[in-house]
Amino acid sequence: MTQTLGPVMLDLEGTQLRDEERALLARPAVGGVILFGRNVEDAAQVRELCRSIRQVRPELLLAIDQEGGRVQRLREGVTRLPAMGRLGREHKAAPEVARRLCQDAGWLLGMEMAACGLDLSFAPVLDVDDGQSTVIGDRSFGADPEVVTRLAGAFIEGLHEAGMAAVGKHFPGHGGVVADSHHELPVDERSFEALRERDLVPFAGLSARLGGMMPAHVVYSAFDHRPAGFSPAWLGMLRESLGFKGTIFSDDLSMAGATSAGAPAERARQALEAGCDMLLVCNDRAAALEVVEACEGRTTKRAAKLRYGRARPDLDALGALSRWRRVHAHLEAMAAD
Repeated sequence: MTQTLGPVMLDLEGTQLRDEERALLARPAVGGVILFGRNVEDAAQVRELCRSIRQVRPELLLAIDQEGGRVQRLREGVTRLPAMGRLGREHKAAPEVARRLCQDAGWLLGMEMAACGLDLSFAPVLDVDDGQSTVIGDRSFGADPEVVTRLAGAFIEGLHEAGMAAVGKHFPGHGGVVADSHHELPVDERSFEALRERDLVPFAGLSARLGGMMPAHVVYSAFDHRPAGFSPAWLGMLRESLGFKGTIFSDDLSMAGATSAGAPAERARQALEAGCDMLLVCNDRAAALEVVEACEGRTTKRAAKLRYGRARPDLDALGALSRWRRVHAHLEAMAAD
């Protein structure tokens, strides 16, 4: 029998699990937890936090945003990763070296996060950087869609070597708008043809290799008046035309880019009806409680498949691996540039 999970992924207040949070995580509608910087001291503490969560519900999906560069929640006790744009710049001088380095980076990230008790990181970023979006910027592998596809593909291969699923974001591309969806609702007015020829290229090329996908809180007005994460047209295209069979995670429903869909329970309803499998509700406990209440009785099978499925590496023994030592030294040096 295929295991199911509740459709809500939420956050925690601090570095240790509180009694009221234990009660919240026990609710069937909760299917996962995402960790933020406030939940993190170092790798050993994260491992203990994950262990305490699994004592409540061993099946919960545990995630983090650990991309590298400015989006790296866990920094102590693991490798300081450069931004993916830094790896992308290596491609201009040495394409094959850059590809191998991206694969190694994905492997190292997967090994370290698995050793900390996590199931996945929301990575890689598949957005194509056209120089407009400061919220994306060097989080992207670069400005060339083919290069982004090649390097992100290598990163995904590395994650898979480590036994970890990859989650691509932010479908169908957040790199062409100035506005930050954390603070407002961006509108991308380009034609669908323009998006297909540029921003959609990495998503189309890599969808079959991704375990998860996160749509953007961006309106692409030439295609649909709704943000992509609330759009049956966009998510239907992702399933049908791109053949994506994995888990669709909403971006955080508490972000300003999601509030146009109404109150939290209404956002949840619209996201699920559009095709999302799991809903992130972060940094707003009242909203999370409202969404959990609204989602009682709902489940998803797809997200359960993303649980880390092999024996976890030993955090304290990673340094004994020659590959880890080599990649760690290289990436730390790049991050310090």
